[in-house]
Amino acid sequence: MDIPPLAGRTAAMSLGALPVSYVLNQVSVFSQPLCVVLMSALILGLIFMAVYSLSHGEITYDPLYAVFVIFSFTSVVDLVIALQEDGYMMGFMDFYSKEGEPYLRTAHGIFICYWDGTVHYLLYLTMAGAIRKRKRYRNLGLYWLGSFAMSLLVFLPGNILGKYSSEFRPTFFLAILYMLVPCWAGVRIFSQSPAPTSYTPDMEEQKKSLLQRPADLTLIVYLILAAFFTVFRGLVVLDCPTDACFIYIYQYEPYLRDPVAYPKLQMLMYLFYALPFYCLAAYALTFPGCSWLPDWALVFAGAIGQAQFSHMGASMHLRTPFTYRVPEDTWAIFFLSNLLFALGPHLLALRCLWRPAFFLHAALSLPQDQGKKQQ
Repeated sequence: MDIPPLAGRTAAMSLGALPVSYVLNQVSVFSQPLCVVLMSALILGLIFMAVYSLSHGEITYDPLYAVFVIFSFTSVVDLVIALQEDGYMMGFMDFYSKEGEPYLRTAHGIFICYWDGTVHYLLYLTMAGAIRKRKRYRNLGLYWLGSFAMSLLVFLPGNILGKYSSEFRPTFFLAILYMLVPCWAGVRIFSQSPAPTSYTPDMEEQKKSLLQRPADLTLIVYLILAAFFTVFRGLVVLDCPTDACFIYIYQYEPYLRDPVAYPKLQMLMYLFYALPFYCLAAYALTFPGCSWLPDWALVFAGAIGQAQFSHMGASMHLRTPFTYRVPEDTWAIFFLSNLLFALGPHLLALRCLWRPAFFLHAALSLPQDQGKKQQ
């Protein structure tokens, strides 16, 4: 997969978030929640107008260019919020984290901001650069789509159901509009034609048994173990009364009891969405021709990467009450199990990109097979 170049103009525009946030933080009128949401909407509107006037050709070629530029600006804002909440910066986004979205001050919110300000930011720059150079970015877009969607699907309901549900601000409704973005962007990204793949005319890869494909066999074993781990943690947050669940939630992952609701929602997302994918992915690795897996493996890798980063970080962050943090004597087991849980989907996505011939539908090789017979 070719890596598109970074967009220098997008990076320069996104860094404008630093002086803007500093100036707004000094104006006392923005300590009112309604002023915060109105000013946020105004700034985003001005950025869109600037992008449209300066990069009309890129937007005409691909409207997602405007999305990536605007979101790169908000990514810098999120990184500033996270750094400020952890004490590395001062005087930039106090007004927003207090009156705009106070739930960003939770451990989960801080790590969402870190992920958005680093991983998402690099993805936005890369995808914007790809559009400027008229290059493909479909694979990166699918990874971003899964990551962005998972972040919203846990964070927004967690704000409603958790202990911060009484601290609603008007900016919450502005965040709800973000839910429309992955829907529209997902349709556009999936509609892009995938990069051409090379495969042998006789499809030798599909004729191999599972024992002849040790990498696939290893991935299937991982998927089975991950499925059991997903079911187990789902039962834990559903208050399963068994001794194993009781020991686990008190000695290994007490963060699952945190009243902020984010960890419970995360485990339920795994149970209802990740578990079916594990089963389907194991089937696709066993039987050839499941052409849907490469795309969805990228989406799933992005979702699990974002989710595990936020979950692991929040489990050990100082903003999480001490009784809900991972105990020191079980830290290694917690870290290793959750790291493997995050690593597996990325290895699956790499396998799909590395040797995609196994997942091509058999019908694609019929013309070549018939040509062989005619010869």
